[in-house]
Amino acid sequence: MSNLRPTLITMTTDSPRQFRYTTHDIEFRVRYAETDQMGVVYHANYLVWCEMGRTDFIRQLGITYAEMERSGVSLAVSELSARFHAAARYDDMIRVHTILADVRSRMIAFDYVVSNAETEQRLVSARTTLVSLDRSGKPIALPRAVRELFF
Repeated sequence: MSNLRPTLITMTTDSPRQFRYTTHDIEFRVRYAETDQMGVVYHANYLVWCEMGRTDFIRQLGITYAEMERSGVSLAVSELSARFHAAARYDDMIRVHTILADVRSRMIAFDYVVSNAETEQRLVSARTTLVSLDRSGKPIALPRAVRELFF
């Protein structure tokens, strides 16, 4: 994975702030259900994998999405971008490298590099921006306790 790090530095220049954790990796195998008839991963699955990386990143901070939702705060994706570099195939070992890009009063941004964990070939580069919403769906400031988890 060392060949990914120099590229990632250019992806995380949005915020000069120092975060408690900046990256998190998860690994798993491509399941048959995630592929088409030719054994190639369907493009929407990469976005699900980014969500897996993001939720696991937040869990490492000490809170789960479920706990945030029970406290009345939801994180909704407000922006999403993805660039596809290569295809994953059935039974490939996948690594999702999640990078905390920015945290502000009402939003959190993450960058992702999805790669083949065995060959380190980059498959997808992506970014999501999430906004904090109350139970009625209105934007609200992230609770201080949640924001402090990141710093």
